Amino acid sequence: MKPDIKIFKDPDGLSHAAAKMFIESSSQAIAQRGRFLVVLSGGSTPNQLYQLLASTPFRDQIDWSKVHVFWGDERCVPIDDPDNSYYQARLVLLDLVNLPADNVHRIQSDFEPASAALDYARTLKVFSAPPLDWPRFDLVLLGMGDDGHTASLFPGSPVNASKPVIAITAQYQNRPAKRVTLTPLVFNSARRIIFLVTGATKAVTLTEVLSDVSNMNLLPAQRIQPTDGELLWLMDEAAAGKL
Repeated sequence: MKPDIKIFKDPDGLSHAAAKMFIESSSQAIAQRGRFLVVLSGGSTPNQLYQLLASTPFRDQIDWSKVHVFWGDERCVPIDDPDNSYYQARLVLLDLVNLPADNVHRIQSDFEPASAALDYARTLKVFSAPPLDWPRFDLVLLGMGDDGHTASLFPGSPVNASKPVIAITAQYQNRPAKRVTLTPLVFNSARRIIFLVTGATKAVTLTEVLSDVSNMNLLPAQRIQPTDGELLWLMDEAAAGKL
């Protein structure tokens, strides 16, 4: 399936478009299945989106009581660490909307990676869509690094993961280890996946990721290929500069 590519002038335009898509996905999911299961991304790029969702009029267009929030990956650091993705989202979004505490499903970042991965796999199984052992998420938000990584799937990491959640304990390109990440098994079963990509430093890699040449080993973002869902790439003009 060819991805749907949308280019915006700047991160502000991208974030507003993503907020509307978030609202659209939530409305459809709640109308059809009674709840909205969403995977959030860490990092700096989605923060503007989260701030918009927490502001008027966006937050009033979402039935937060039926939203369940998950994460695509997490660093195993204390929950008040600035690098903790749950903490980042809590500050700019989760604490500012009427989202029930029981609907927030964070990765237990105070555990060791292997234990945190097992624990999160059990959490996903509670929301599973048989025959899958994990949910078929309504929306997955992902970013892409300058090196083509997404979530905590790094260049050189195993391509064919056999588990829905894995611990990342090997360092890739000097990146700190001790992480937990969902795998393409989970991501690719989602109904809608949206990549948010901004900045000129990602332009060359983005061109390689979106080319017809497959290199999933070195460009993990290429591993994201939904089996029966929609794949959208939202990018600003700077990131799209080499397309």
